[in-house]
Amino acid sequence: MESIGKLIRFRPLLSKNGLKCFNQARGVGTAAVAEARDILDKELEGIREAGTWKTERVILTKQAPSIRVEGQGSNLLNFCANNYLGLSSHPEVIEAGKRALETHGSGVSSSRFICGTIDLHKELENKIARFHGREDAILYASCFDANAGIFEVLLGPEDAVISDELNHASIIDGIRLCKAKRMRYKHRDMSDLEAQLKDASSCRMKLVVTDGVFSMDGNVTPLPEIVDLANKHNAMVFIDECHGTGFFGPTGRGTEEYFGMEGCSDIINSTLGKALGGAAGGYTTGPQQLVTLLRQRSRPYLFSNALPPTVVACASKALDLIIANDDLNKKVQSNTKRFRTRMADAGFTVGGDPAHPICPVMLGDARLASEFADQMLERGIYVIGFSFPVVPKGKARIRVQLSAAHSQEEVDRAIDAFIAIGRQLNVVS
Repeated sequence: MESIGKLIRFRPLLSKNGLKCFNQARGVGTAAVAEARDILDKELEGIREAGTWKTERVILTKQAPSIRVEGQGSNLLNFCANNYLGLSSHPEVIEAGKRALETHGSGVSSSRFICGTIDLHKELENKIARFHGREDAILYASCFDANAGIFEVLLGPEDAVISDELNHASIIDGIRLCKAKRMRYKHRDMSDLEAQLKDASSCRMKLVVTDGVFSMDGNVTPLPEIVDLANKHNAMVFIDECHGTGFFGPTGRGTEEYFGMEGCSDIINSTLGKALGGAAGGYTTGPQQLVTLLRQRSRPYLFSNALPPTVVACASKALDLIIANDDLNKKVQSNTKRFRTRMADAGFTVGGDPAHPICPVMLGDARLASEFADQMLERGIYVIGFSFPVVPKGKARIRVQLSAAHSQEEVDRAIDAFIAIGRQLNVVS
């Protein structure tokens, strides 16, 4: 506003073109901008009318089980974060970030291939590869970028990519960028997957693509069956482990470890932005030749600034904590079991895999889910209701996410609120 004030004082000195730009800066705009505003206003109104408008609540504290939210009189218990191990505000993780800020600065001001690669990047990439038992790894600004940057590099017109229909949006967008034959199979339907593999039999390379855990439902991909079919039809397996890395499986190695099949998939993409400190960043890990080719051709990697030192150091320390001790992993599993057991005993239907901390409380009706979430907020519990078109019609739910940072008392408080409101709204008796 201060700069606009200065322009107003010197307005008589502006040229004709300068005055035009000044008016545009104040929001007057051109005819084209005015037309665009009308179009965008209609789009925004359509979102509101469809009931899919997303409101962002402003958090005033660290990401933690108990948070302070703008406009709320008291702290809320947070049960909708991806902070599965509570490492987003872990003191050792924070201290690692502070040290990196002092030694390496706030950022690298470059992409990796120019002058943006620092020792911390290479250390974390090596650590990730060892953690997953793979040959090499490459860091991205996010797992969205990792998914956007792999398929067009790996696959050409003579290849085929076969993707679960409910894979994450980043996978869908990444596949759209490649020139391979693009095929989809019905969600977790192995008969349909095999039919697609047979249709792709003449292709040079075949890649089966799946989420490890599907985030809206908390269900796990049938990895053993996928691997068997891939081996039978000479296909590779790609798995997105964003909702598995660090906390799913006995030592947090994800879906492979959950099934006791470490090393069975060929390519893993995952994130640093959930269990591994929750800041930002993603990665691809797999064969060295693939990783080397991604460094040469992957556009999100080549044309983006490298991850900031603080983010890299925080994720590296989070991974150290996970590797050194599985107590946090055991705690999130214990909290998950407690929540699912007590909720089922109370009469609620909780979807997803019994071992996974994504716990969708199925309510069915969209209005009910919205009202239920509002009443939970009034009781100091922060959860979100999801309905169509985010989930299928008739399958509205409140998605609860457990964390190792939640105490047993906090988990019980959330359950007690669910039961009280559920009885009031005639969801349970």
